[in-house]
Amino acid sequence: MAVFNLTPSDASTFILTGIPGLEAAHVWISIPFSMFYIISLLGNFMVLFVVGKEQTLHKPMFLLFCMLALTDISMSTSVVPKALSIFWVNLKGITVGGCLIQMFFLHAASVMHSAILVTMAIDRYVAICNPLRYATILTNTRIAKLGLVGLTRAVLFMMPLPLLLSRLPFCANRIIPHMYCESIAVAKISCGDITVNNMYGLAMAFLVIGLDLTLIALSYSLIMRAVLRISSKEAHQKALSTCTAHICVILMSYTPFLFSNVTHRFSQAIAPHIHIILGNFYILIPPMLNPIIYGVKTKELREKVGKYICRM
Repeated sequence: MAVFNLTPSDASTFILTGIPGLEAAHVWISIPFSMFYIISLLGNFMVLFVVGKEQTLHKPMFLLFCMLALTDISMSTSVVPKALSIFWVNLKGITVGGCLIQMFFLHAASVMHSAILVTMAIDRYVAICNPLRYATILTNTRIAKLGLVGLTRAVLFMMPLPLLLSRLPFCANRIIPHMYCESIAVAKISCGDITVNNMYGLAMAFLVIGLDLTLIALSYSLIMRAVLRISSKEAHQKALSTCTAHICVILMSYTPFLFSNVTHRFSQAIAPHIHIILGNFYILIPPMLNPIIYGVKTKELREKVGKYICRM
């Protein structure tokens, strides 16, 4: 495949290198990238389409699935098209404004994603611990309001990131050793003091992820306590099976994010391409697998999706 040199030298742009150390393999790396992205779009749009079409799926749990699908689409779409343009045609340049916009949407979608996982944990807690009151406690309207709160939090918490970066001076080095505008990677190429940026980024990571993981852990500890009080073994398995999909999604979402974030800030021994690959796991793998996991584990959704696939 021919590679065109479309890297600009304009001082108003940054240059994204892709995956440092693996430039020769960019074309080959683009194959799984594009496949994962296409599968992610197909799966998430299928969830949105089926839930929107089927009146019987207009319930809180499926509304949460739709919210998760929207954030998954937003996260991957904010990164993958630009990454593929680097891999395929060496289009490495990105304007400063474009870089800051990409950063905001990526991080805001990540925070929103985390808020939805918390709401899902609360949903499972109410479904298992207060099943008779589930319909009155978690209505569609209440879920929509919780989603709006999560979106507001994401916007308010992440808006200062690009604003703080826009105030930094960038001198001769405008090369970002990354495939997208990750806030830490952009801050590191500045020739100014990035102490405030680092402190804010760390504070937000611990505040958002720490708080959300605490709420999820609290919900599941209450769920486990309620399950252990059930005498029937069959009821045990049924209650726990309703949480399996959510637990899988939590592990897929938080593990690569936490590891990548911590090592990127505190470890100099890990090669740059390892940091980037871990960051890509967080952006590519959960959006691709989430609709598959929920489709397999949720009988109502699986049957409705099967019905539409059979019609094609």
